[in-house]
Amino acid sequence: MTESPSRIVFRDPQQKLAARVSDLLGRLELAEKIALLHQHQAAVPRLGIGSFRTGTEALHGVAWLGTASAFPQAVGLASSWDPDLLRRVGTAVGTEVRAMHHRDPENVGLNVWAPVVNLLRDPRWGRNEEGYAEDPWLTGVLSTAYSEGLRGDDPRWLRTAPTLKHFLGYNNETDRCLTSSNMPPRVLHEYELPAFRPAIAAGAAVAVMASYNLINGRPTHLSPLINEVLRCWAEDDVMVVGDAFAVQNLAGDQKVSDDHPAGFAAALRAGIDCVTEPGPLSEASFVTALERGLITESDVDAAVRHILSVRVRLGEFNPDEDPYRSIGPEVIDCPEHRALAREAARASVVLLSNDGILPLGTSGAGRVAVIGPLGDTTFDDWYSGTPPYRRTLRAAIADRLGADSVVFHEGVDRVALRCPSGLLAAGDGPLRVIAADDIPDMALFDVFDWGEEKISLRATTAAAAATASATATAAGTASGFVGADGLGPEDHLLVSDRPGPNGWEVRETFELEQRDDGVVVRHVQSRRYLKAGDDGLVRTAAGSAADATVFTVDLLVDGVAEAAALAAEADVVILALGNHPLVAGRETEDRRDLNLPGTQDALLHAVHAANPRTVLALTSSYPYAIGWAKEHLPALLWSAHGGQEHGTGLADVLFGADRTGTPVDPAGRLTQTWYTDAGDLPDLLDYDIVAADATYLYFRGAPLFPFGHGLSYTRFAYENLRLSADTIDPDGEVTVTVDVINAGDRPGVEVVQLYTRQQGSRVKQPLRRLRGHRQVRLSPGERSTVELLLPAADLAFWDVTRSRWAIEDATHTIAVGASSTDWRRTASLRVRGERIPARSPWPVLKMIDNDGYDRTTPVAITADPGEALRSDDAGAWAVFDDVDFDRSVSGVSARFAGDADGATITLRLDDPIAGPVLATLPAGPSGEATATVAPATGRHALFVLFEHPGVTVTSLSFTG
Repeated sequence: MTESPSRIVFRDPQQKLAARVSDLLGRLELAEKIALLHQHQAAVPRLGIGSFRTGTEALHGVAWLGTASAFPQAVGLASSWDPDLLRRVGTAVGTEVRAMHHRDPENVGLNVWAPVVNLLRDPRWGRNEEGYAEDPWLTGVLSTAYSEGLRGDDPRWLRTAPTLKHFLGYNNETDRCLTSSNMPPRVLHEYELPAFRPAIAAGAAVAVMASYNLINGRPTHLSPLINEVLRCWAEDDVMVVGDAFAVQNLAGDQKVSDDHPAGFAAALRAGIDCVTEPGPLSEASFVTALERGLITESDVDAAVRHILSVRVRLGEFNPDEDPYRSIGPEVIDCPEHRALAREAARASVVLLSNDGILPLGTSGAGRVAVIGPLGDTTFDDWYSGTPPYRRTLRAAIADRLGADSVVFHEGVDRVALRCPSGLLAAGDGPLRVIAADDIPDMALFDVFDWGEEKISLRATTAAAAATASATATAAGTASGFVGADGLGPEDHLLVSDRPGPNGWEVRETFELEQRDDGVVVRHVQSRRYLKAGDDGLVRTAAGSAADATVFTVDLLVDGVAEAAALAAEADVVILALGNHPLVAGRETEDRRDLNLPGTQDALLHAVHAANPRTVLALTSSYPYAIGWAKEHLPALLWSAHGGQEHGTGLADVLFGADRTGTPVDPAGRLTQTWYTDAGDLPDLLDYDIVAADATYLYFRGAPLFPFGHGLSYTRFAYENLRLSADTIDPDGEVTVTVDVINAGDRPGVEVVQLYTRQQGSRVKQPLRRLRGHRQVRLSPGERSTVELLLPAADLAFWDVTRSRWAIEDATHTIAVGASSTDWRRTASLRVRGERIPARSPWPVLKMIDNDGYDRTTPVAITADPGEALRSDDAGAWAVFDDVDFDRSVSGVSARFAGDADGATITLRLDDPIAGPVLATLPAGPSGEATATVAPATGRHALFVLFEHPGVTVTSLSFTG
């Protein structure tokens, strides 16, 4: 007899979530449950359950699924410092996901992989544009807001299921599946974890994706932090998905598992619920793991429970109750979303410097030259959708001033490539070498230099070439960028029908390698060289430079020189420079340095020399070291790639008003430090920001532009900083108020920022730390009282002596101002916290909980405490500060991990070189060493000295 739908608990919306999930779980057979453990989850027809898929990309618009509203990159959205804006953008994106899902439920899933909350620790990270900030508090606030928009505000039902990426400590693309993000406990607890907690704790995000890297030697897909920490933040189940092929890496590149069944089983036990791998491999691996006893059905049930919890809340089993079920395609590219895209693009622009040249104003701008490779284009990054239209900077300025008042030049060279048999030419089909006395139009190519020796080539027409040469008002009409056709295993033909560098495997970039007789051209993606065949067609057919066709480059148009000549005739120049988001810094590829791409620095100098009234409008996915521009140019603006309304947003800020004449003030503020040089940064793989003095928290140098920086077209004064109390208890809070006054003659936007600095501590404290902010809009002369709440709990730090949070008895500087270095008013706050006691050596000192180290690396171990310290070199050391030998010690033992037979460690007091030796411990085959100790009482710094590299010590235990 068929069960009545009214009696099916998992379909009953009146039942509690846990009961519904348990009911459905109990109805599934084991094979059906296993089939739910990967990205493409099969339907269960006998229960009337449809298929489900995870992984719709929704970082700043719906990606890869056709036309969708395109908003600024995530780092650009964050630069607004406006949670309400991010919430509204998240709502728009989530609504469009729903519309696409209703149109195509098989290919558009409601589990969205956004936002990215990895901290922007190092601006060289290839995926810098995906994150929000280098500060964990600001990242938490903004990611929670965006997640809230994606999920919707219904208490029971989800519009979409937001997934935070990527847990945890992921900031490098170089060898990302093999490198370990090594972090002492303080960095983990004070910096990395706090970025992920807010959105999960608020219920805004309901899922998390694990990252490719390792943490302290352990793959994040096997991290105990998933079950022991992350899931403790939420009241409801949290689904954890693996990154693409990452679980497969456990038995693959990472070699931590013997085979795939062992790797998949280990990931499942560690808390990975849903594997982003080919379904057959996933299912076969889990079945084999069950047969071997590596996992149990209870392990499968735990993961499936997390998955079903999300599916129930998405309304899948209650379509009539689902408040988002009626969303239709009319919301995609609707007028409201277009207006929101314009608002977001405008709010994301940061005014870095200005001597008064801005705003331009439409009446006195005169003849404007828009110059640079980003002046009349908008670029997509890997996680961009397909925008319904594109508003470029050139078009937006022409709309304000009229087309006759705007001239344009990309500033790129035009060349012909000649080889012994003729000229490289683009026609209707593949590129070929043609014989010609003169250079025909099909042999003209514009060269776009994206930095790090990577260029792209664009074929042009004869008419475009004549226009560019005669008037220098355009660089040419594209007939297509040149790229490999993607056919064949190695020998790819070249075609010129591409819109530019694009796709996961960019096939439209090349490297020119100089030889005495010319250049050879290397195709970057295939790593093969171009070779002209006997049939005249050009292919990626040469495996080495020696076999490649040698070309000579005929420079027909000097792009820098022509751009400079155009600039000299203009009243003002808008120089549009920046990066291509898919070249020389992107997912899978970190940047080498902080330099402007390729020839752009030369273009900058030449244009400024020709016209000092040059404003730099920099569009990029990350910061650049543009100290020369800051010193010489009258104004600098920065924005991330701004989506479909990028040009409108820039123009609104440049002119200080939108097209209706409504005043616009630059509202953007930097969410990461801009450095003067890459030499200010530690190694890309050094994740210990405390020891390395990294990020705005600890950086001791002078930044080019500090965290929180951004100018207005008016001036703001700060007065009357007040604290509701000058002393509070650890469970107390203080209200900070300050008066902010618009002291200029224009309406303006100020982002009031609250920072603290602890004066005196047992540990190294941040030089400054953001604790709150408020955006205020004020008319000329208007005053506003800004109120910010500071709980004492926010001032806690991770105490490694007791592995817990602690609030010290200390005085804190309370500062408000316009950036992390522009403090306008300060006050003092005393917190009656605890005095951190001296560290006790009893019963054990865990090596991972050291206070300082040199040439050591934290590593994962299977035994308690889960992590240990390994020496990287002879002479490595770690120190435990303020150890109180409150009673006489007579012996000490050290636990070693791995093969340490013959290794020796030495314990010294107070000084690593000249301090008295407490004990010398030679390791034996048992993995433990014991020694008597010299008499020691009182409080001392205890140094652990390694005499050999590659030695791993877990802990020290003393006896009395």
